[in-house]
Amino acid sequence: MKKLNLGLLSSSLYVAFQIFANILSTKIAILPLLNLAVDGGTIIYPLTFTLRDFVHKTWGKKNSRQIVIIAGALNLIMVFLFIAVAALPADPTWPFQTAFESILLPVWRITIASIIAQIISELIDTEIFSIIYKKIGDMTAVFFSNFVALIVDSILFSMIAFYGSMPTETVIQIIISNILIKLVISIISVPTIKLIPRKVDINEM
Repeated sequence: MKKLNLGLLSSSLYVAFQIFANILSTKIAILPLLNLAVDGGTIIYPLTFTLRDFVHKTWGKKNSRQIVIIAGALNLIMVFLFIAVAALPADPTWPFQTAFESILLPVWRITIASIIAQIISELIDTEIFSIIYKKIGDMTAVFFSNFVALIVDSILFSMIAFYGSMPTETVIQIIISNILIKLVISIISVPTIKLIPRKVDINEM
């Protein structure tokens, strides 16, 4: 049995979770107990920051940057595919054309917002992770790089995706709930960095 390629696995999971999160973000839910509005993608999106750190640790800083850009490009392709398929005439026996358009076509604005927020926040994450990893260690690097990146991402994403289409109060709630949820999930995911051995020279970090 061939040895598992951790860099390839980390990159694949990172890209997949980016796409999953954008689709899930078409639903706005209410957080139990806190009673705050939150987009569905927030449930899994925080994991992408740690998965990017996995890529960084196994394939280095340069490849990690490339994966961030590739994920953004694939999300954009996804939007174009949704638009193209929605434009095709529906079969008369298929009654879900309106539902398909209502749920998946609005993803264009969410995805554009996600791409902008993702690229900026993930590149910030990359730089902070690199600096702290070299000076202190991986768990500290994951925590602080994720912490800064998730705040930047939450503000940029929520403002671009929802401002103007929702009441300002709701958008602010989404920002706050995004930060809270991402922070909790990010903290939980921090120790998993220890499961991934460094596969590149320290100078490539």
